[in-house]
Order: sequence, then C-alpha cells, then structure tokens
Amino acid sequence: MAATGSAVGLGNIWKFPYVAGENGGGAFVLVYLGCVALIGLPVLMAEIMLGRRGGRSPVNSMARVAVESGRSERWFLLGLLGIITSFFLLSFYSVIAGWSAAYIFQTASGAFRDISALQIVELFDDFLASPWRLTFWHSVFMLITITVVSFGLHRGLERTIRVLVPGLFLILIILVLYSASTPGFMEGVRFLFKPDFSEFSGQAFLVALGHAFFTLSVATASMLIYGAYLQRSASIASTSVTIAFLDTLSAILAGLAIFPIVFTYALVPDVGPTLVFKSLPIAFGAMPGGSFFGSLFFLLLLFAALGSSISMVEPMVAWITERWKISRPKATWLTGGLIWLFGVGSLLSFNIWQEKRLLGWNYYEIVDALVSLLLLPLGALLLAVFAGWFMTRQASEDELAMPNKRLYQSWRFLVRYVAPLAVLVIVISLLR
Repeated sequence: MAATGSAVGLGNIWKFPYVAGENGGGAFVLVYLGCVALIGLPVLMAEIMLGRRGGRSPVNSMARVAVESGRSERWFLLGLLGIITSFFLLSFYSVIAGWSAAYIFQTASGAFRDISALQIVELFDDFLASPWRLTFWHSVFMLITITVVSFGLHRGLERTIRVLVPGLFLILIILVLYSASTPGFMEGVRFLFKPDFSEFSGQAFLVALGHAFFTLSVATASMLIYGAYLQRSASIASTSVTIAFLDTLSAILAGLAIFPIVFTYALVPDVGPTLVFKSLPIAFGAMPGGSFFGSLFFLLLLFAALGSSISMVEPMVAWITERWKISRPKATWLTGGLIWLFGVGSLLSFNIWQEKRLLGWNYYEIVDALVSLLLLPLGALLLAVFAGWFMTRQASEDELAMPNKRLYQSWRFLVRYVAPLAVLVIVISLLR
C-alpha cells in the first residue's frame, strides 16, 4: 500500500485527466496502458528488486548489489541520484500540494458558489500572487509529511498509509458514483474509452510514453527503499503488477470522475494544468452539493500528494540515519526543513520572483526542467541498464523468482532493450 501510495500521486489525479484531454482521450488511454505494461512495469520491478537485494538505504543498497555483482562500488551514485531527484521534486511538488489543501477550505466555504468563470480565475490568480498564502499552505503540507515520517515505519508511515490509500480510493469511487448521475456521464465515458486515432499524433504518443514511465514513481529512490522493506516471501512481480494496476486504476477513475462533470457543465477538457484549479471550480460552484463534492475532490488530491511526499522523504531519512547515525526525528526535520526552504524559491516564482529569469526560465521552471529533463530520465535509464546489463543474471533470477522462465526472459528483454530505448526517445523529444 505504501508503494501504491507513492505511485498514486498528483500525476494521476491532477495530470492524467488533462493530458488525456489534450491528446485525444480514448486513443491516448489505450497507448498509455500499453506503455505502462511494456515499459513502466519492467523498470518498477527492477527498482524494487535492487532495493530488496540490497536491503539498506538506496545509496548503500546500490553499493552492496554492485559489489556482489563484481561491479564498482561507485554505483552507489545511482542511489544518491534518486535521493537528489526526490529532494528537488518534492521542493515544488509540495507547493502544488499546498494549493490542493487550500482549495479544500475554499470549496467547503462556498467561495465558488454562484460566481462567474472570470471571478474563479481571478481568485486563483490572486492566490498565486500572494507569497504569504502560498508559504502557509506549503508549510502546512511539509509539516504533515515531516510529522508522519518522523514517527517511524510502524507508528508513522504504516498507520498513515493504512488510512490514506483506502481513503483515496473510497473518495474516488464516491466521486465516480456522483459523476454517473450527471447528464454528461456517457459522453465522458466515450471520451475516455472510445479510441479515435485520427486525433492521435506522434507527440501524443510521446506524452503517453513519458507519463506512463514516470507515473509509477520510478527513479526517485522511493521504490528502492520500499523494496528494502519488502518481505523475502513476497513476490516482486506480483507486488509490481498490483502497484501498476492500482496506479492505472486510480488514473482511470479520476478521468471518470472529472470528464462527466466537464461535459455536463460545458467545460473544455483540453485546457491543460488549469483544469483542476480554474475549470472544475466552475462546475463545483454550479452543481447541487458542489461545496461537499468539491472539497472531497481536493481532499483526494491532498491524500494522493501525501502518499507520494512521504515516499520521497523516506529514502533521504533512511540514508542520513544510516550514514551519520543520527536519530530519525532529527534526520526527518533536517531533511524536511531543507526541502521546505527550496520550496519557498518555487512558490516565489509565481509572484515576487516571476520575472527573475535565467535563460528565460524562472526558479520553478529551472527546477522542474532539472527534474523532468535530466534527473528522472537519467535515473530511469541507469536503473534499467544496471538491472539488465550489470547485475548478474543469477542474482536477478533468484530475486524475481518467477515461476515461468519465459516471463523472466521477457522481463529481461524489456529492461535491457525496450526501456532504455524508450527513455532515450523521451529525452530527445523533451529536448527538441
């Protein structure tokens, strides 16, 4: 459930619906599902396998597995790369998660009731223009994350995940049931599931490939640390398939919850990232019970973000406690404090620092590009290369313990050839 909570993040609830909307609906979903199965899943299995084989923090796990395979201990840098990726990713992820927290109260208070679309856009723009409000909600989100991780695996992470993940799916199902009662439900279903490849382009394929690859939370060291915590008796293949299935299911349910509302209230499904914060509040303000269902939706976003943020802090804390022998609470507050500080730079990029640019990019755009264009692709590529080419075949066979030899051979082929090629295609397309 912890690994599922890590994978089911804002990318599923916030990003998937709008990228599907921008890229043709059903055709995009079909290609996305294929990419998850053939590319994302093999690398997810590889990362969990490396984590369990190493049995330590991501840095020390990679060093241990590399030495065992007769390779240089310097492969520890791959574990460190995942930790650095999580650090920078969470520094701006927490800012967007803070928007979700703020909108729970905005919606519940009836702020969107019976106001125009222009006024809703102005409310969001005013919110982004206030560094103090953004700092407050960024701080609230980081405080919750730090508190959970500081309590440890059993009292913190385990107890929280047992509430977060079932709660997340319960809210999704409630929202889908509500959407099923709206006039636009069947139109939303057709949009999401009826493939129309005449509207599908090469660029849409690359977007589906990229989203499928990175939605499973690979290359952030999260799966390395959760792999280290995984019992020896657990099947890595079954665990990975379950994670991928629930991750994909959450994205599909989010689409079923959102698109019928979009079509019922004559909104546009392909408006991009503003779909959640500018377009949906228009519907929540007009629909019966909109304050309740709207606040429930933003609570869903918050739950999804927390599952991911906890998984990003955990590898850092595990490494710091292992490396410097300091207590978990101290390591957590130190890590969280530094992430919070870097996050302030991101939130200021929406207001005070908006015009402070380097090569045309502000601070937030630089950090976002660093993560998406360099750190995540590089980490995913090296994970696939190490698992497929540098780890001994005997070690990976023993760890995966697949009952069917052909299944193992299929995984090995995908992780050696298909996944690295897919990452290179994504990187080239992003840099164009």
